[in-house]
Amino acid sequence: MPSSTPTSAPARTLLASAVPALLIGVGCSLILLAVMGFAEVVQQWLWQTLPQWLGVAPHSKGWIVGMLTATGIAVGLVVAYMPGHAGPHPATASLIGAPQPLPVLPGLLVALVLGLAGGVSLGPEYPIMTINIALAVAIGRAVRPESRLDGWVMLAASGTIGALFGTPVAAALILTEPVMRGQDTSPLWNRLFAPLVAAGAGALTTTLFIHPIFAVQVPAYSGGGVLLDLVAGSAIAVMAAALGLLAVYLLPPLYRLGQRIGHPLLVLGGGGLLLGLLGVLGGPLTLFKGLTEMQALGHSAAALGPAQLALIGLVKLAALLVAAACGFRGGRIFPAVFVGVAFGLFAHAVVPAIPAALTVACGVLGLVLAVTRDGWLGLFMAAAVVPDLRLLPILCLVVLPAWLLLAGKPQMQVIAAR
Repeated sequence: MPSSTPTSAPARTLLASAVPALLIGVGCSLILLAVMGFAEVVQQWLWQTLPQWLGVAPHSKGWIVGMLTATGIAVGLVVAYMPGHAGPHPATASLIGAPQPLPVLPGLLVALVLGLAGGVSLGPEYPIMTINIALAVAIGRAVRPESRLDGWVMLAASGTIGALFGTPVAAALILTEPVMRGQDTSPLWNRLFAPLVAAGAGALTTTLFIHPIFAVQVPAYSGGGVLLDLVAGSAIAVMAAALGLLAVYLLPPLYRLGQRIGHPLLVLGGGGLLLGLLGVLGGPLTLFKGLTEMQALGHSAAALGPAQLALIGLVKLAALLVAAACGFRGGRIFPAVFVGVAFGLFAHAVVPAIPAALTVACGVLGLVLAVTRDGWLGLFMAAAVVPDLRLLPILCLVVLPAWLLLAGKPQMQVIAAR
């Protein structure tokens, strides 16, 4: 990766930066696809093949509790005894962080696969991001020792985001802020050129094999009473953000409780047991990262009713908190989107006059905004879950009162004691 692009960068300089960006984007996607594919195979074996062999119902109470507890113990063994201890505690780390040493990666990879396959309520984004950044920096600096470390970090982050969401749009939005904070004074699109190449390459590689689907099936937005919808949407987004903010405040004390317990085997084993009990309470829809489950939730929302939808959303949020606080290796975006969908469907069930498309989009916007503190990501996920352009102007205004609620509040990240 070349050093920062000069202010008057010629086209050949930008084109030269596209070559490593292209390779990194493709590599990030292939790593994601390989890890997710392997995790799905293990998940199928744990939740279908194995219980069939044993003559046990895969979603019985005993199997859910036993599987999550066993997953917690297995991840605890990895964190306690594998080299590098599977990396930093996810509760203390940001999505795009400093490169980790290569010996950390095998343990992190094993912990990620175990969590995804075992039903833990976390997504793949943080561990995959960490793995891709570490590999990109190690390879990039070996090939070009004079290059800047932050350039490789940016390319790996872009490629991973593009691969995760199947589009470079998310990377363009999310990375605008860190790019603008840098010392480079060249035009914005010069600085975004290589990251967008990486994001596009990652997205296209992913879509060659799979097509990530985030949309939840709800009735199309009619776009009737825009003013009333703006007021209702703002209220829903603010309430969803407040619910997410509750989780933000609860994470540090739960994390400190785990730190006082000490040994990862006890913390993660106990956390797995709690996740199993929560899974029994909320049902199978509250297990796993939540992408497939939120689509199933959309299909069955009419039959569930407000009380059941509220229970599912709260259980999923509690499971996210437990998993993050105990140190399961995973990300918080995917389960936060699920909680936002559940909250939006609950709001529509309580007040059917408010369009479901609006309630779901605003619920996702508020929850993701509170958990990630990224307005662009909140808007992107809301638009991805309810892909209706008529909602976009409303969402761009609805995000403002939700942001006011969150302004000055802590992020969902524990500041570890030095």
